[in-house]
Amino acid sequence: MNKNVGNIDRIIRAAAAVAALIGAFVVGFTTAGGIVLTILAVLAAATAAVGFCPLYRLLGMSTSPRT
Repeated sequence: MNKNVGNIDRIIRAAAAVAALIGAFVVGFTTAGGIVLTILAVLAAATAAVGFCPLYRLLGMSTSPRT
């Protein structure tokens, strides 16, 4: 599993995860919107943490610099 998420992309994903969690808290974690936002937050945080995005792989994309 090669990394395909660059540093700037990872920072944006981490910030989006925090924003989604705040949104989930505001609308309520048990509402439909809160559940969707929580799932999005977990996915964004996970891809930011490991530096790999399966969707990028499917689309043949990468924001990680080639080394």
